[in-house]
Amino acid sequence: MVTRWARLQAVAVSGSSAEGLMLAAIPLLAVSVTTDPREVSLVNVAGQAPWLLLSLFAGVLIDRVRRTTVLAWAYAVQVAAAVALAAIASAGLLTLPVLLVVAFVVTSAQVLGDGASGALVPELVGPDRLAHANARLTVIDRGVVQFVVPPLTGFLVVLTTGAPAWLAAACALVALVLARRIPSQSVVAATTHPMRDLSGGLRHLVRTPLLRSITINVALGSFAASAGNAMFVLYATQVLHVGSVGYGLLLACLAVGWVASSFMVQKVVDRLGYSWSMRFAQSFGVVAQLLIAVVPPWPPLVGVVLVSLTATVLIWNVCSQSSRQRFTPAPLLGRVLTSHRALAWGLTPLGALAGGLVAAHWGLRAVWVMAAGIQAVSAVLVWFTLSPAAFRRTEELAAAQA
Repeated sequence: MVTRWARLQAVAVSGSSAEGLMLAAIPLLAVSVTTDPREVSLVNVAGQAPWLLLSLFAGVLIDRVRRTTVLAWAYAVQVAAAVALAAIASAGLLTLPVLLVVAFVVTSAQVLGDGASGALVPELVGPDRLAHANARLTVIDRGVVQFVVPPLTGFLVVLTTGAPAWLAAACALVALVLARRIPSQSVVAATTHPMRDLSGGLRHLVRTPLLRSITINVALGSFAASAGNAMFVLYATQVLHVGSVGYGLLLACLAVGWVASSFMVQKVVDRLGYSWSMRFAQSFGVVAQLLIAVVPPWPPLVGVVLVSLTATVLIWNVCSQSSRQRFTPAPLLGRVLTSHRALAWGLTPLGALAGGLVAAHWGLRAVWVMAAGIQAVSAVLVWFTLSPAAFRRTEELAAAQA
């Protein structure tokens, strides 16, 4: 018998394949239209804006509608966006404004899908398996499928510009069908105004010191990471001098880190605890960002740094997501997850824009120097605010409120 947890993993494989194809193809298509760092960064700005603009409203929807239904809606939007991009690219009508719109729509669907699947996890696994379950979904989302998808996207773009989007549409359609087959708990009909519901998730996130501290640190890290992500396609092609296939292989190095870390993340968390795991991961992030800025332009060496970076990022992400799931009441979970993303990832458009401006004025390597400085500030905050005592206090508070 196929369990609900197994079905959610199948949805994640097909859905993340669709997202991976679109998110890897859009920067490559943007570079075919323009090589101006400021214009390329706009694509990333448009792709990150929904996390700020739509996350809070998505959380209200996730807590008011059956979560598997929201998941299916998200993949329906993905299908529409992929078909539109495929048709436009195949017809040779690709422009920067088209890419901006598609990037915005793809991420809008991701806001819904990620929030709904994150809220589903505590329904499907026990509290002692949250770290394992979140690691598995993260690996599927950022690891296994991205190990295959980015190089595949590079080959497909060489063949025809519309091919990645056509394949993404097919994958998203499979995810839609699979999502509809997952039974989930019904949602109690809401009697309050949606705006009051929206503020409820924000209040819980802000008033819980541990969750608030995590959100602040993720916001700083997201700003820094977005600056690097926005410029990475130019860094790969202009500093490392690799083509579209090489760019896809470098993205696959990120996936290797996710996969390698997934086999040990539960053991690391069990051995070190949430506090020390997050301290270690954040500190190594500073070193990795600085290495990207200073290492010689040798793709294999940069690939090793990327593998190491994402291995520790997975540990942080699993602890971060599991903390919100552990310390949030179930009726608030959708809103708290998306409120976190609105506050923590809302800075990513500004980070992408900052990356483009820094690269235009001081060069591409300067982007990672800036990112390392921001990550260093975040690491100091982590060491002071995410102590073992802070986790114990939050566990005691959650137990008292249960």
